[in-house]
Amino acid sequence: QLDLGGIAKGYASDRVAQVLGQYAVTGAAVSLGGNVYVCGQKSDGSAWSVAVQHPEQEGYAAMLSLTDAFAVTSGGYQRYFTGPDGTVYQHILDPKTGWPVQGDLLSVTIVADNGTMADAYSTALYVMGREAAQDFWRQNGGFDMVLITRDGRVVYTPGLADCFNEKDGTAYVYQLLAS
Repeated sequence: QLDLGGIAKGYASDRVAQVLGQYAVTGAAVSLGGNVYVCGQKSDGSAWSVAVQHPEQEGYAAMLSLTDAFAVTSGGYQRYFTGPDGTVYQHILDPKTGWPVQGDLLSVTIVADNGTMADAYSTALYVMGREAAQDFWRQNGGFDMVLITRDGRVVYTPGLADCFNEKDGTAYVYQLLAS
């Protein structure tokens, strides 16, 4: 059986971008629940502000200033259920075990120019975990990312350095990932 749920919203956002392009839209922001596409700039000429949600509390962990980009986040903090014994089971499954991911990441945000690819990468890198995700980025490139780790770090790639804004008042340690 093949389930395309892991990339469906990414594909939909690519189609939205295509329609906006057909109608020569110069500025728009579209949110498909964890999948954001920003087209051009806001009417005042500034970049769009895209929040990276804080996975453990209300609000956001970082803000990205983006133009013409897809920002897609995967994490287990929105869709989950709690079992009778209090165990939390999140919706992203590890294909090696068939069980919900029990990794060292709370969320992965991918910033790229293709929504389907960003959606696939955000889920896959979340499953892989921090070290493997960082290695994958170093070996393949072509996208940027923000990793929020269980040990309180927000790690982001150098391509986001000029558009990444830390959130004041959080306990996170912010780190630029070395190439």
